[in-house]
Amino acid sequence: MRRPLAGLLLPLLLLATAACGRSGPAAPAPERPAPFADCAGLTESPAGAPTDGSAGRPDGSSKPLPDVALPCFTGGAEVSLGAVRGPAVINLWASWCPPCRKELPAFQRLADRTSGKLHVIGVDSRDPDRDDARDLADELGLTFPTLFDPAEKARLGLAAPGLPTTVFVDGQGRVRHLDVSGALDDSTLAALVERHLGVVAPA
Repeated sequence: MRRPLAGLLLPLLLLATAACGRSGPAAPAPERPAPFADCAGLTESPAGAPTDGSAGRPDGSSKPLPDVALPCFTGGAEVSLGAVRGPAVINLWASWCPPCRKELPAFQRLADRTSGKLHVIGVDSRDPDRDDARDLADELGLTFPTLFDPAEKARLGLAAPGLPTTVFVDGQGRVRHLDVSGALDDSTLAALVERHLGVVAPA
């Protein structure tokens, strides 16, 4: 007795279905874009920086920035911290640090108010990966250029005791002031920028 044609086709269809159901390892999800600006231009003084020689007043601790290379959070290009030219404010922070979280919006407002006259740079320190920092940046609306420093090379190079640490840097890349006083507010931050870098942050 001849088997019906459907009986012959059924095993073939089952094999094809099983083959289609098999797949290789799932492709990793694409990394979520970082909200921070890229780090292009940080090794040159801002175009609108004061040109009259004004650099504020050093606090006696003037020294070069540590010569450490850190990847830009956005794009991944390495930036030599020692090559950064100011006037610049470099804020070392971490997503797990409460005073850092408190003061970061003030740094974003400073960046917005002094765009073109002052570099505002973040250094994400001791976060084991980028996800927590990216989440915090999204939450707080942070967009200023940020470097990724899980090994705390910058903090150790500056001999800073902890976080947050804020560094005020002149046009020659020298540290004019190292602030470790805790969370800075808008008025204190603006006063420090004017005193040590000679840059007035509009209200």
